[in-house]
Amino acid sequence: MINIKENESLSVMNHSCAHLLAQAVKHLYPNAMFWVGPVIEEGFYYDIDLGDNVLTEEDLVKIEKEMKKISKDGKRIVRHEISKDEALEMFKNDPYKIDLISRMDENDTVISCYSQGDFTDLCRGPHVDTVKKLKYFKLLKVSGAYWKGDSNNKMLQRVYGICFDNQEDLDAHLKELEEAKERDHRKIGKELGIYMMSDLVGRGLPMYLPNGFILWNQLENYIRNKELKRGYLHVQTPPLGNVELYKTSGHWDHYRDDMFPKMEVEGEEFVLRPMNCPHHMVIYGNDIHSYRDLPLRIAEIARDCRYESSGSLKGIERVRTFCQNDSHIFCTLEQVESEFKGVVDLILECYKEMGIKDYRFELSLRDPEDKVKYHQDDKMWNEAESKLRQVLNDLGIDYVEKIGEAAFYGPKLDVQVKPAVGNEFTLSTCQLDFCLPAKFDLKYVDADGSKKTPVVIHRAVFGSLDRFIAYYLEVTKGNLPVWLAPVQAVVMPVNNQYHLDYSNEIYQLLLDNNIRVQLDSRDEKLSYRMRESQTKKIPYTIILGDKERDENLISYRLHGSNETVSMNKNEFVSFLENEIINKK
Repeated sequence: MINIKENESLSVMNHSCAHLLAQAVKHLYPNAMFWVGPVIEEGFYYDIDLGDNVLTEEDLVKIEKEMKKISKDGKRIVRHEISKDEALEMFKNDPYKIDLISRMDENDTVISCYSQGDFTDLCRGPHVDTVKKLKYFKLLKVSGAYWKGDSNNKMLQRVYGICFDNQEDLDAHLKELEEAKERDHRKIGKELGIYMMSDLVGRGLPMYLPNGFILWNQLENYIRNKELKRGYLHVQTPPLGNVELYKTSGHWDHYRDDMFPKMEVEGEEFVLRPMNCPHHMVIYGNDIHSYRDLPLRIAEIARDCRYESSGSLKGIERVRTFCQNDSHIFCTLEQVESEFKGVVDLILECYKEMGIKDYRFELSLRDPEDKVKYHQDDKMWNEAESKLRQVLNDLGIDYVEKIGEAAFYGPKLDVQVKPAVGNEFTLSTCQLDFCLPAKFDLKYVDADGSKKTPVVIHRAVFGSLDRFIAYYLEVTKGNLPVWLAPVQAVVMPVNNQYHLDYSNEIYQLLLDNNIRVQLDSRDEKLSYRMRESQTKKIPYTIILGDKERDENLISYRLHGSNETVSMNKNEFVSFLENEIINKK
C-alpha cells in the first residue's frame, strides 16, 4: 500500500484535498471550526469542531458530493503571506486558529494562508494551484480525536480521506483497503475466538480465549524447544521491580515516560517492568562465573507492561501488557561473532518454518551528533558498532544502516517484516550491549585469573508473542497451518442415528493421538455444519457416513477445498501427525 507522505506530488494533493474537505464542511455546517488537517501515510485527515452535530457515514456521502461540486467550480488556490497581527484579526472568531497563531514567532515563521473561493485557511502549504485538480478522492471514515491529543480537552471529529491523481489508482487503493479489513487481526481474532478486550479490565489489556491460548502455547513451546536445543536456560522473573533496579540499569532516566507510574509499598517503590534485561542481569550476578561458563544464555517468555496512549492502542498489535520472547546471552568479546551468528541462524530458521519471506535487516546505530539519549561512552559505542558491522559483513547479510535508531545502551540489528496490512515493523531484534553489564558490575574470571566484564547480547526472535500473533493472523488471513490451528479437525456424522457411534470412535482415536479435534453432532444439516467449519477455518473437516463406517475409512475436506478425500482411518492419523510434525 502506497505511503502518501513519501510521495511528494500525492502529499501535496492530499493536503489540498484536506482543505477541500474543510471548505465543503463549512458550506454544509456554517458554524464548523477546524484544528489541523495534515497529510498522513494513509492519506489525510481534518479535526473538526461541529458543535452538537455528530457525523455519520451518510454525512460523509453528502460532504463528498459538496467537495465534487466545489472541485468542478475550478477556483484557484492562492497563497497569502500575512503578519501575525493580520492573522489574529483574520481568525479572531476561531479559537483553534488563534491558539496556533499565538504560539508562532513572527520573526522566525512566515505566516501564510490559502484561499480558494469563499474559503480561507491558515496553512504553510504547498498546495495544487486549483481545486479542479482534486477529482479522485474518497472520504474513508470519521472518528473522535481530542484537541491536541489531550483527553482533558474537547473531543473533535476527525474525518479521514484519500486522494489520487487518477481513478485507477484510487480504485486500486480502495480495493487494498477492503482487503486490509478482511485481514485485520481484530476482525479475525474475534471470528476465531482468539482474544477479547474489556474496558472493565482495562484498555490495551488483552485476554486470550481458549483458542487463543492454544495458539499462544504452541508458539511458546515452539520457540522454547528451539532454544533448549541451542543451550538456552529458561528462567522466570516477576513482572515488576524496585525503582532502584531501573535506576541502576539506566532505564529510569531513559525510559521513564514509557513506564507505568511507580507504586509505594511499605517504604519501597515499585514499577511494572517494561523490559526484562535488568532482572536477567541480577540473575547473572547471583553467582560467580568462569570463562568456562560462557556463553550463558538466559531465556524467558516474560510479561512486560508499557504505558501506551489510548490513541495508539490497536488490538494485540499495540497493547499495554505483552509477553516478550526474550533472551540475554552473556559472553566474552571473542564469542560475540559466533553467538551473534547463532541468533541470526535461529531467526532465519524460524522464519523459514513459519513461511515468513518478506523481511529485511537494519543495523541501528547511535547518532554521533545527538548523544544525549545514549549511554555516554564513545569508546564503547565505537567498539560495539564496529564489532556488529564486522559480524554482519562476515555473515554476508545485506543490511541498511539507520543512524539514531540504537537502544540507549548499544547498537542493534532489527529485522523488519512487511505485514499484509499496514507498514513494516520490527519483528526480531538482536542488540549488542557493553553498557548494562558494567552498570551491574558483572564479572567473570578469565583464564589468567583476572576479572573481566562480559558482553551481553539482547535478542527476541518473535519480539512479543502478542504482536507476532496479530502479524501472523493477518498474513494467513486466519488460515493457520495445522500445527498452529487451535482446532485441527472436526468430526461430523452424516446422520446421528446411523453414524454417531463411528464418529465417536474416530473422535476418540484422534484425541488419543494428540490431535486437537471436535465432534460436531448437532441436529443441523450437514451442509450447514460444513459451512460453519469453513468459516471457523478448521483445517480438516471429517465427514462420516455409511461407507466410512462399514469400511473403517475417514473422508475429509481440507479448508478451502471442495474435494473430498478418503483413506484408512489409521493412515489418516499418520498423515495428520506427519503434517503437524513437519509443520507443513
